[in-house]
Amino acid sequence: MLKGIPKILSPELLMVLNEMGHSDVIVIGDGNFPSETMGKDAIVIRADGHGVPELLDAILTVMPLDTYVEHPVNLMELMPEDVGKIQTPIWDEYARIVAKHDERGEKAIGHIERFKFYEEVQKKAFCVVASGESAVYANVMLQKGVVTDAK
Repeated sequence: MLKGIPKILSPELLMVLNEMGHSDVIVIGDGNFPSETMGKDAIVIRADGHGVPELLDAILTVMPLDTYVEHPVNLMELMPEDVGKIQTPIWDEYARIVAKHDERGEKAIGHIERFKFYEEVQKKAFCVVASGESAVYANVMLQKGVVTDAK
């Protein structure tokens, strides 16, 4: 066991986070996200039984966000036919979590059209974490920043 590491981070996930370099991308997919299909060229880690907010908070505890891009956190935006029909209160939770770990707060969060999001995952994801999150549109893409000597 290690001290100060969130228990939700499995040894496999910790190893992957450590192996990621600056600007590498990790995706936390909700329970409906096609993790195996989208992550066929990435490392796929199962985190069944865990929600995205808990995983996001734990990952951001040990991994900085990229400061060289405007939106190092990206969410899948609603499809036009879902606008006004589907609510995404989980996004507010994400904004609070990001603000806890990054001084830019919710300004660090962008939105990507659904099919563009899938395309980005297939092209850029180093790792896809398959969660058990039941909220819809709960997928999060994170771009890793630089670890410095400063706290």
